[in-house]
Amino acid sequence: MNHWHTEKMAEFHRQDIINDIEQIRLVNLATQSRVYRPGLFTRTMHNFAVWMITTGKELHNRYELPIAHSHHSPSKSFAR
Repeated sequence: MNHWHTEKMAEFHRQDIINDIEQIRLVNLATQSRVYRPGLFTRTMHNFAVWMITTGKELHNRYELPIAHSHHSPSKSFAR
């Protein structure tokens, strides 16, 4: 009579169980994986890059921005 409903529900439950199994497998894989720990060279290069970026921003703020935002034209004479 109404067998399609029971078959559809059985398929729905089967897919739900498969999704749960996949989720459990992914959680187990994530908990067993190795944590990334950069070595000495990688840490040194990262810190050097951060220092270079910071220094470049400071130099930009110190030297380039005041010239770009000045409202008067620079004088042609070097004596002030």
